[in-house]
Parts: sequence; C-alpha cells; structure tokens
Amino acid sequence: MARSRRPSAQTVAVVLALAESPATWRYGYELCRLLDIKAGSMYPILMRLSDRGLLDAVWETDSPAGRPPRHMYRLTGPGVALATELAEQASRAAAGPARLRPRWEGA
Repeated sequence: MARSRRPSAQTVAVVLALAESPATWRYGYELCRLLDIKAGSMYPILMRLSDRGLLDAVWETDSPAGRPPRHMYRLTGPGVALATELAEQASRAAAGPARLRPRWEGA
C-alpha cells in the first residue's frame, strides 16, 4: 500500500501500541488511557487505519449488562507490516546518522 505522506506521531504511537500484542483485541478507550490521546483524536485515527485495511474492527459480543457493546481493534497483516516499518524507522532515527556514530559501535 503506497502512502503519500508520513503518519502523525499519534498514529505511529497507536500502531506501535497495537503491535505490542497484534492478535489481542483492544478498545479505543484503553488506547486513549495508555497513550494519553484524547478520544477526539483517537477514534478518527482508528477509523482511518481501519478504512485503510490496517486494523480489524469488530463490535464486542459479550458486553456486561447495562453497558453498550464497544468497538474492538487489532492489527491486520498489513498493519503488522506497517508497525515493523515504523519501528525500524524510529530505531534508525534514534541511532542518528551512521557517520556520527563511533566506528567501534555495532562491530
């Protein structure tokens, strides 16, 4: 999937948080609390990722009495691939340019 621009820092944080356990279904509210992202930002990110085929989204089937069902999200195969790419980019950025690292590093 070709992406025309780099994802926002919040989108990267959401994808990487989901990648910590890609097969686990997560709630938007849980991600809001974990990442300290407001719902007004989180849910558009989740919808956009889902629309692009990077997340599966389903309704909770066993909601407790008195509480409406919630949407649950998890990464798809392409979502896991994106998470891997984003983690590698973050790792390279943290390492800095190779010419600035000592020669012995990584030897």
